[in-house]
Amino acid sequence: MKISVYIPTKNRRQALEKAVESVLNQTYKDVEVIVVSDGSTDDTEAYLQQKSAADNRLKYFIKPKSEGAPAARNLAIKSATGEFITGLDDDDEFLPNRLELLMSYWNLLEAYSIKPSCLYTPDLIFRDGLEVDKSKKLGHVSYDQLFEFNHVGNQIFAPKHVFEEAGLFDEKMPAWQDMEFFFRVLKKFGRASLLDIPTQIMDDTPRTDRISIKSRARLQDAYSRFVAKHCQDSKKNAQKLFLQMFSRYYNNRPTLSDWLTFLRLGFWPKGCLTLLAATFRN
Repeated sequence: MKISVYIPTKNRRQALEKAVESVLNQTYKDVEVIVVSDGSTDDTEAYLQQKSAADNRLKYFIKPKSEGAPAARNLAIKSATGEFITGLDDDDEFLPNRLELLMSYWNLLEAYSIKPSCLYTPDLIFRDGLEVDKSKKLGHVSYDQLFEFNHVGNQIFAPKHVFEEAGLFDEKMPAWQDMEFFFRVLKKFGRASLLDIPTQIMDDTPRTDRISIKSRARLQDAYSRFVAKHCQDSKKNAQKLFLQMFSRYYNNRPTLSDWLTFLRLGFWPKGCLTLLAATFRN
């Protein structure tokens, strides 16, 4: 069965080349790589023309105007011809056996009548070219657990119909696009399952040229949109989601206005302690 891999990119030709090669060089050969250049102004188009001529498993779209990562992903997913789909960021890389392991694990679960909504894996985390950590993830994730943290990560592996029937990525979300999409996938199709083998290198080097930048204003906008769509029946879930903006990953410090917003949703002692720790965090 063919696996389609989407890669959104913008002005990252050198990093993109490594990402594309990591997919085309997989031990699982029945693959399709779909690159969407989201308003790139460097030599990305020339590279894609040359590479696709050499390997017809690569196809690409050139968007003259940048519309953001969610729109780029959706374009790729709609054009995918594979039975299964997964994604890759343009500054990350697959380890050589990632797709083979994911496909084998999916088939194994099916053989035992286990039907997860999707699969996800831990990542090897690199910074400035060096491995610094390996992410640790839960064995299974249900949609309600995403209010507290994105336990899935940034990529899932699932049949194409799962992406389509969950509604694809919300192109209006300024941040948390992955988490919000995964939320809908898990709510509609059930728990996600972990393949507990690192099969991807995630580049965590701080930079300002990523296709999506998580500023405080974007996080606040994303929070408001997420709450409006998914937290209408639970103020506690809205509070859990609110705390994500002040995790160590984002390193934001709560203001007095943030405290008032949180407390208007109700007095939750554990949540207040978490917010207090973020307020006085070094």
